[in-house]
Amino acid sequence: MPDTFRTAVIGLGSMGYGIAQSCLRAGHVTHGFDVVPSQIEKFQSEGGAEGALAEVAGSLDAAVIVVLNAAQTDEVLFGTQGIVAAMRKGSVVISCATVPPDFARDMEARCNAMGILYLDAPISGGSVKAAKGQLSIMASGTPEAFCAARPVLDASAETVFELGDAAGAGSAMKAVNQLLAGVHIATMAEALTLGMTQGVSPAKFVEVISQCAGTSWMLENRAPHIVDGDYTPFSQVNIWPKDLGIVLDIAKSASFSAPITAAAMQQYLAAAGMGLGREDDAAVAKVYARNAGLTLPGEA
Repeated sequence: MPDTFRTAVIGLGSMGYGIAQSCLRAGHVTHGFDVVPSQIEKFQSEGGAEGALAEVAGSLDAAVIVVLNAAQTDEVLFGTQGIVAAMRKGSVVISCATVPPDFARDMEARCNAMGILYLDAPISGGSVKAAKGQLSIMASGTPEAFCAARPVLDASAETVFELGDAAGAGSAMKAVNQLLAGVHIATMAEALTLGMTQGVSPAKFVEVISQCAGTSWMLENRAPHIVDGDYTPFSQVNIWPKDLGIVLDIAKSASFSAPITAAAMQQYLAAAGMGLGREDDAAVAKVYARNAGLTLPGEA
């Protein structure tokens, strides 16, 4: 690691902001960039480095891309103001968005053609673990990419799963994780609202089920949002049509039937159709509540 490791985190949402904080805490010179100017200003007020992305790209050791999807990743890397052309040879792109494996492989090839290393590095753990530097990262890439990315990985992750020496494997594993996570949230909402029809309050549901075999990390993390009637987004409903769409696309290409994923997808699409897309993904419970004539906590 050089004496001064220079990092840029592009995408200061709930996860990206935590990664940027973790890199800063580790002693990196860390720039933060986002389409929301107030996020950049907030990060700089906490010690984030100043300077426009176009001005600093050539000095970076690592660029961490924590945007929403493949299209945004492509735009950041190779768009009209894409950073790859400005980055110095041997620096590394660490791509954290949930994207199709084929897309990750394409990004690796395009970066490598320009002398830039690429690590396929989807993340999991939520905003709280991101802020603590305790993410799980499902990574794949060349040994050189892992080596170049190590300072960022050490700063931001509790566990780094090294899944192969080429991009694609990390994104494939993330798709499997997202299948489970998305289904677990929707199933939690279904079980919680079913309980309400039988006189089981959301608070009692959380108290009991979190101590029983039916629990899951997603249940324990998201069900309290319903109990509190607080849908401030840590992870938006809108994430799931995209992520489960990737899962279903992979399944289709593999001639694999994924009926439970498809059923969960319909509930998130219904929630988005109700205007809940920007709410916390626990708001999928409102779909069940509306259909059953139930009143969730915090609703009139």
